[in-house]
Amino acid sequence: MKKVALITGASTGIGKEFAIIHAQMGGDLIIIARSHDKLDALKNEIEAKYKVSVMVMALDLTRPEAPKQVFDTVEKSGITVDFLINNAGFGGLGKFYERPWEKDLAMINLNIVALTALTRFFLPGFVKRNKGRILNVSSTASFMPGPLQAVYFASKAYVTSFSNALAEELHDTNVTVTALMPGATDTEFGRVSGMDKTDMFNKVAGAHQVANDGYQGMLKGKLDVVTGLPFMQRVMLAMVPVSPKKLVMKQIRTMQEVKK
Repeated sequence: MKKVALITGASTGIGKEFAIIHAQMGGDLIIIARSHDKLDALKNEIEAKYKVSVMVMALDLTRPEAPKQVFDTVEKSGITVDFLINNAGFGGLGKFYERPWEKDLAMINLNIVALTALTRFFLPGFVKRNKGRILNVSSTASFMPGPLQAVYFASKAYVTSFSNALAEELHDTNVTVTALMPGATDTEFGRVSGMDKTDMFNKVAGAHQVANDGYQGMLKGKLDVVTGLPFMQRVMLAMVPVSPKKLVMKQIRTMQEVKK
């Protein structure tokens, strides 16, 4: 029987790659993003190439009522979700006190609230059936504070902590929760957030490789999957726990300053 994956933020980047990878595995899909046109194009491409079924839901998950709307629609359709991939998220560069509050509130609603709500709505069914996989896309940003992206880094720290805690709560079930923590990745995220103009994005990983590492880690029930980091960033990440916090924050701030 075909596995069904529900993927948020599926119209571009890592989310789109998740959808393609799952379709290549012969699985059906529910894909969610704001752009109906991009979702329809992806649906047509995937259904024609891989002979699987794709359900499209064009929704803005920053709206508080959207996650429940997703769940209710899926329930009414009679579809059983096997894999929940919470991929949707965005960042934004700048000093917190100077950034528009509406943008940071939307970031919190998408990166934290929507992810948490969707997990809460679908998880009881997973537990009842005693099977299912959840993959929450976090970031290596979750390991440290992020001056000039204070809300984004904090939101990803929440995602990693939340995912890890749930994984332990579910230790006596066949349901797993995996946190995917990529480094800088070649997606629209860098361009939209402005990070593509900083040293943080000097070297970026490919979206397909990041998605594949996360997908395979999810299938194996891994707790954490760290991927997409060049060697020097891996070294820096390994040094974070033993380095003075002020020094770490200064380095992060410097790397996130827009090049003149």
